[in-house]
Amino acid sequence: MLYIDYKSGTPIYEQVYNGILQLAALGVLNPGDQLPSVRAVASEAGVNPNTVQKAYAMLERDGVIRSAPGRGSFLAEQSALLDTRRRAALENLRTAVTEAVQAGVAKAKILETVNLCLEKGDLKEESEND
Repeated sequence: MLYIDYKSGTPIYEQVYNGILQLAALGVLNPGDQLPSVRAVASEAGVNPNTVQKAYAMLERDGVIRSAPGRGSFLAEQSALLDTRRRAALENLRTAVTEAVQAGVAKAKILETVNLCLEKGDLKEESEND
């Protein structure tokens, strides 16, 4: 479910936090869905449960999840943080498209690049020769 990069300079609790946000943004987790327990995530990721608990506490603080004592943690029905991130992502996309158009990139090339990114999950920059 979550990918942890132990060689990354990003703390593991931040990777768990961002991983849950990404799963929610992609629709893998839907509002109201129960998250795996702290122990389950810690066991799967091979990390200390306190690390996962810290990420869950941050997610709850930010309104992304809600906890029900004795029942577990659930993705919040509405998350202002996720809504804000989506709006920011769309604004960044608009800016990037505008800059590409102003740089003379053809509409077909912009659409092709976006489609390739979506199909392959490849968000790396293409070479200058394309």
